[in-house]
Amino acid sequence: MSVVRTLCLTGVTIVLACCVVKACNALMPKIAPETPAIITETDGLLEVKTAPGVTEQIKEYTGFTVSFNADTHLPNWVSWELTADKTSGPAERKGKRFFKDYDIKGCPAHRDYTGSGYTRGHMAPAGDMKWSEEAMTDCFTMANMCPQLQALNSGTWGKVEDKCRQWALRDSALIIIAGPVINPPAPDEFIGDIEVAVPKQFFKVVLAPYANPPRAIGFLMPQGKVYGGMQATVVTVDSIESLTGHDFFASLPDSIETLIESKAQFHKWNNAK
Repeated sequence: MSVVRTLCLTGVTIVLACCVVKACNALMPKIAPETPAIITETDGLLEVKTAPGVTEQIKEYTGFTVSFNADTHLPNWVSWELTADKTSGPAERKGKRFFKDYDIKGCPAHRDYTGSGYTRGHMAPAGDMKWSEEAMTDCFTMANMCPQLQALNSGTWGKVEDKCRQWALRDSALIIIAGPVINPPAPDEFIGDIEVAVPKQFFKVVLAPYANPPRAIGFLMPQGKVYGGMQATVVTVDSIESLTGHDFFASLPDSIETLIESKAQFHKWNNAK
Protein backbone atom coordinates (compact mmCIF):
# COMPACT_ATOMS: atom_id res chain seq x y z
CA MET A 1 0.00 0.00 0.00
CA SER A 2 2.79 2.38 0.83
CA VAL A 3 4.36 1.83 -2.63
CA VAL A 4 1.09 2.52 -4.39
CA ARG A 5 0.49 5.67 -2.39
CA THR A 6 3.99 6.90 -3.15
CA LEU A 7 3.51 6.35 -6.89
CA CYS A 8 0.16 8.10 -6.83
CA LEU A 9 1.53 11.02 -4.90
CA THR A 10 4.49 11.22 -7.27
CA GLY A 11 2.13 11.26 -10.21
CA VAL A 12 0.12 14.03 -8.65
CA THR A 13 3.31 15.96 -7.95
CA ILE A 14 4.37 15.66 -11.59
CA VAL A 15 0.99 16.77 -12.87
CA LEU A 16 0.92 19.74 -10.51
CA ALA A 17 4.46 20.72 -11.46
CA CYS A 18 3.57 20.68 -15.16
CA CYS A 19 0.54 22.84 -14.50
CA VAL A 20 2.62 25.35 -12.56
CA VAL A 21 5.20 25.56 -15.38
CA LYS A 22 2.50 26.08 -18.01
CA ALA A 23 0.84 28.75 -15.89
CA CYS A 24 4.13 30.59 -15.39
CA ASN A 25 4.90 30.44 -19.12
CA ALA A 26 1.50 31.89 -19.90
CA LEU A 27 2.13 34.82 -17.56
CA MET A 28 5.62 35.58 -18.88
CA PRO A 29 5.82 38.42 -21.45
CA LYS A 30 6.53 37.42 -25.02
CA ILE A 31 10.12 38.29 -25.89
CA ALA A 32 10.63 39.67 -29.38
CA PRO A 33 13.18 37.80 -31.49
CA GLU A 34 16.59 39.40 -31.82
CA THR A 35 16.69 38.71 -35.55
CA PRO A 36 13.93 40.17 -37.75
CA ALA A 37 12.10 37.99 -40.23
CA ILE A 38 12.76 38.27 -43.94
CA ILE A 39 10.81 41.08 -45.64
CA THR A 40 8.59 39.53 -48.30
CA GLU A 41 6.48 42.57 -49.22
CA THR A 42 8.27 45.79 -50.22
CA ASP A 43 5.34 47.80 -51.57
CA GLY A 44 4.91 51.07 -49.70
CA LEU A 45 8.40 51.27 -48.23
CA LEU A 46 9.06 54.59 -50.01
CA GLU A 47 5.93 56.10 -48.51
CA VAL A 48 6.25 58.27 -45.40
CA LYS A 49 3.52 59.29 -43.00
CA THR A 50 4.37 62.96 -42.65
CA ALA A 51 4.08 64.50 -39.18
CA PRO A 52 0.48 65.54 -38.42
CA GLY A 53 -0.28 69.17 -39.18
CA VAL A 54 2.76 69.69 -41.41
CA THR A 55 2.09 71.34 -44.78
CA GLU A 56 2.97 69.13 -47.71
CA GLN A 57 2.66 68.72 -51.43
CA ILE A 58 3.78 65.40 -52.86
CA LYS A 59 5.44 65.19 -56.24
CA GLU A 60 7.01 62.18 -57.89
CA TYR A 61 10.05 62.91 -60.02
CA THR A 62 12.03 60.41 -62.03
CA GLY A 63 13.94 58.42 -59.43
CA PHE A 64 12.66 60.06 -56.23
CA THR A 65 9.61 61.50 -54.43
CA VAL A 66 9.43 64.85 -52.63
CA SER A 67 7.13 65.96 -49.84
CA PHE A 68 7.43 69.76 -50.08
CA ASN A 69 6.51 72.30 -47.43
CA ALA A 70 5.33 75.68 -48.77
CA ASP A 71 5.69 77.24 -45.30
CA THR A 72 9.40 76.50 -44.88
CA HIS A 73 10.19 76.36 -48.64
CA LEU A 74 11.97 73.07 -47.96
CA PRO A 75 11.24 69.42 -48.53
CA ASN A 76 9.79 67.68 -45.47
CA TRP A 77 11.45 64.55 -46.79
CA VAL A 78 12.70 63.00 -50.02
CA SER A 79 12.56 59.24 -50.62
CA TRP A 80 14.13 57.00 -53.24
CA GLU A 81 15.23 53.45 -53.88
CA LEU A 82 18.90 52.94 -54.68
CA THR A 83 19.48 49.62 -56.38
CA ALA A 84 22.88 48.19 -57.20
CA ASP A 85 22.47 48.97 -60.90
CA LYS A 86 21.59 52.59 -60.14
CA THR A 87 24.89 53.32 -58.40
CA SER A 88 26.56 54.04 -61.74
CA GLY A 89 25.61 55.06 -65.24
CA PRO A 90 26.26 57.42 -68.13
CA ALA A 91 24.37 60.50 -66.85
CA GLU A 92 26.61 63.33 -65.62
CA ARG A 93 25.86 66.30 -63.40
CA LYS A 94 28.03 68.54 -65.54
CA GLY A 95 25.93 71.16 -67.26
CA LYS A 96 22.85 70.52 -65.11
CA ARG A 97 21.15 73.62 -63.72
CA PHE A 98 19.21 74.17 -60.52
CA PHE A 99 15.65 75.08 -61.39
CA LYS A 100 12.49 76.34 -59.73
CA ASP A 101 9.58 73.93 -60.10
CA TYR A 102 6.54 76.08 -60.79
CA ASP A 103 4.25 73.11 -60.16
CA ILE A 104 5.22 73.25 -56.48
CA LYS A 105 3.81 76.01 -54.31
CA GLY A 106 6.54 77.87 -52.45
CA CYS A 107 9.44 76.35 -54.37
CA PRO A 108 12.42 78.72 -54.13
CA ALA A 109 14.47 79.97 -57.05
CA HIS A 110 18.20 79.52 -57.58
CA ARG A 111 18.78 83.15 -56.57
CA ASP A 112 17.23 82.65 -53.12
CA TYR A 113 20.41 80.83 -52.08
CA THR A 114 22.85 83.12 -53.89
CA GLY A 115 25.16 85.04 -51.54
CA SER A 116 23.62 83.43 -48.45
CA GLY A 117 26.69 81.51 -47.36
CA TYR A 118 24.80 78.22 -47.81
CA THR A 119 25.11 75.66 -50.58
CA ARG A 120 22.15 74.10 -52.36
CA GLY A 121 22.31 70.76 -50.61
CA HIS A 122 20.75 67.81 -52.44
CA MET A 123 18.57 65.52 -50.33
CA ALA A 124 18.41 62.90 -53.11
CA PRO A 125 21.99 63.17 -54.40
CA ALA A 126 23.07 63.49 -58.01
CA GLY A 127 25.42 60.57 -57.40
CA ASP A 128 22.40 58.28 -57.04
CA MET A 129 20.87 59.43 -60.34
CA LYS A 130 23.63 58.49 -62.81
CA TRP A 131 21.45 55.72 -64.21
CA SER A 132 19.09 58.15 -65.97
CA GLU A 133 19.56 61.47 -67.75
CA GLU A 134 16.03 62.48 -66.74
CA ALA A 135 16.60 61.52 -63.09
CA MET A 136 19.86 63.49 -63.09
CA THR A 137 18.10 66.56 -64.47
CA ASP A 138 15.17 66.22 -62.06
CA CYS A 139 17.34 65.99 -58.95
CA PHE A 140 18.43 69.61 -59.50
CA THR A 141 14.93 70.87 -58.73
CA MET A 142 15.07 73.39 -55.91
CA ALA A 143 12.33 71.31 -54.25
CA ASN A 144 15.09 68.74 -53.56
CA MET A 145 17.39 71.30 -51.91
CA CYS A 146 18.09 72.52 -48.39
CA PRO A 147 20.52 75.23 -47.25
CA GLN A 148 23.67 73.43 -46.10
CA LEU A 149 27.00 74.81 -45.03
CA GLN A 150 29.79 73.60 -47.29
CA ALA A 151 31.48 71.85 -44.36
CA LEU A 152 28.49 69.52 -44.09
CA ASN A 153 27.58 69.20 -47.77
CA SER A 154 31.03 68.15 -48.91
CA GLY A 155 31.90 66.56 -45.56
CA THR A 156 30.03 63.91 -43.62
CA TRP A 157 26.76 64.32 -45.56
CA GLY A 158 28.61 63.49 -48.78
CA LYS A 159 30.52 60.65 -47.12
CA VAL A 160 27.28 58.98 -46.03
CA GLU A 161 26.01 59.28 -49.61
CA ASP A 162 29.14 57.47 -50.81
CA LYS A 163 28.73 54.83 -48.11
CA CYS A 164 25.11 54.20 -49.14
CA ARG A 165 26.23 53.50 -52.70
CA GLN A 166 28.69 50.92 -51.38
CA TRP A 167 25.97 49.31 -49.27
CA ALA A 168 23.53 49.26 -52.21
CA LEU A 169 26.05 47.33 -54.30
CA ARG A 170 26.44 44.79 -51.51
CA ASP A 171 22.80 44.50 -50.40
CA SER A 172 21.22 44.79 -53.90
CA ALA A 173 18.97 47.72 -52.91
CA LEU A 174 18.38 50.35 -50.23
CA ILE A 175 15.38 52.49 -49.34
CA ILE A 176 16.65 55.96 -48.39
CA ILE A 177 14.74 58.90 -46.94
CA ALA A 178 16.40 62.24 -46.14
CA GLY A 179 15.35 65.70 -45.08
CA PRO A 180 15.73 68.61 -42.69
CA VAL A 181 14.80 68.71 -39.02
CA ILE A 182 12.66 71.79 -38.43
CA ASN A 183 10.61 71.15 -35.28
CA PRO A 184 11.89 71.29 -32.67
CA PRO A 185 13.35 73.86 -32.66
CA ALA A 186 11.50 76.23 -34.98
CA PRO A 187 13.71 77.92 -37.59
CA ASP A 188 15.18 81.26 -36.59
CA GLU A 189 17.21 81.94 -39.75
CA PHE A 190 15.98 82.51 -43.29
CA ILE A 191 17.58 83.20 -46.66
CA GLY A 192 16.45 84.75 -49.94
CA ASP A 193 13.52 86.93 -50.89
CA ILE A 194 11.17 84.00 -50.34
CA GLU A 195 12.66 83.38 -46.86
CA VAL A 196 13.82 79.78 -47.06
CA ALA A 197 14.13 78.32 -43.55
CA VAL A 198 17.65 77.24 -42.54
CA PRO A 199 17.59 73.86 -40.73
CA LYS A 200 19.80 73.24 -37.73
CA GLN A 201 19.90 69.49 -38.35
CA PHE A 202 19.39 66.94 -41.12
CA PHE A 203 18.35 63.30 -41.04
CA LYS A 204 18.78 60.27 -43.22
CA VAL A 205 17.21 56.85 -42.65
CA VAL A 206 18.31 53.79 -44.59
CA LEU A 207 16.68 50.37 -44.92
CA ALA A 208 18.21 47.26 -46.50
CA PRO A 209 15.01 45.27 -47.18
CA TYR A 210 16.66 42.39 -49.01
CA ALA A 211 19.52 41.83 -46.58
CA ASN A 212 19.37 38.68 -44.49
CA PRO A 213 18.45 39.69 -41.89
CA PRO A 214 16.99 43.08 -42.95
CA ARG A 215 18.33 46.10 -41.10
CA ALA A 216 17.81 49.84 -40.77
CA ILE A 217 19.92 52.72 -39.54
CA GLY A 218 19.54 56.45 -39.02
CA PHE A 219 21.90 59.41 -39.26
CA LEU A 220 21.35 62.78 -37.57
CA MET A 221 23.75 65.58 -38.52
CA PRO A 222 24.17 69.14 -37.33
CA GLN A 223 24.34 72.09 -39.71
CA GLY A 224 28.09 72.48 -40.26
CA LYS A 225 31.19 70.42 -39.57
CA VAL A 226 30.63 67.01 -38.01
CA TYR A 227 33.17 65.97 -35.40
CA GLY A 228 33.85 62.26 -35.06
CA GLY A 229 32.84 61.29 -38.59
CA MET A 230 29.71 59.51 -39.74
CA GLN A 231 29.78 57.03 -36.86
CA ALA A 232 29.22 59.91 -34.45
CA THR A 233 25.94 60.72 -36.24
CA VAL A 234 24.42 57.22 -36.09
CA VAL A 235 21.06 56.98 -34.31
CA THR A 236 18.03 54.70 -34.40
CA VAL A 237 15.21 55.25 -36.87
CA ASP A 238 12.92 55.42 -33.84
CA SER A 239 14.77 58.47 -32.53
CA ILE A 240 14.42 60.31 -35.85
CA GLU A 241 10.72 59.52 -35.92
CA SER A 242 10.38 60.98 -32.41
CA LEU A 243 12.29 64.09 -33.43
CA THR A 244 10.53 64.78 -36.74
CA GLY A 245 7.10 63.28 -36.14
CA HIS A 246 7.34 61.38 -39.44
CA ASP A 247 6.62 57.64 -39.60
CA PHE A 248 8.98 55.64 -41.81
CA PHE A 249 8.55 52.09 -43.19
CA ALA A 250 5.01 51.90 -41.79
CA SER A 251 4.06 49.27 -44.39
CA LEU A 252 6.33 46.70 -42.70
CA PRO A 253 4.79 44.17 -40.33
CA ASP A 254 4.95 45.59 -36.80
CA SER A 255 7.17 42.75 -35.60
CA ILE A 256 9.83 43.66 -38.15
CA GLU A 257 9.43 47.44 -38.00
CA THR A 258 9.68 47.55 -34.20
CA LEU A 259 12.87 45.51 -34.13
CA ILE A 260 14.86 47.11 -36.95
CA GLU A 261 13.90 50.69 -36.07
CA SER A 262 15.14 50.25 -32.51
CA LYS A 263 18.69 49.32 -33.50
CA ALA A 264 21.56 51.47 -34.73
CA GLN A 265 24.47 49.13 -35.36
CA PHE A 266 26.92 50.81 -37.71
CA HIS A 267 29.46 48.01 -37.36
CA LYS A 268 26.94 45.46 -38.66
CA TRP A 269 26.24 47.66 -41.68
CA ASN A 270 29.88 48.31 -42.35
CA ASN A 271 31.13 44.77 -41.81
CA ALA A 272 28.29 42.76 -43.35
CA LYS A 273 29.26 40.41 -46.15
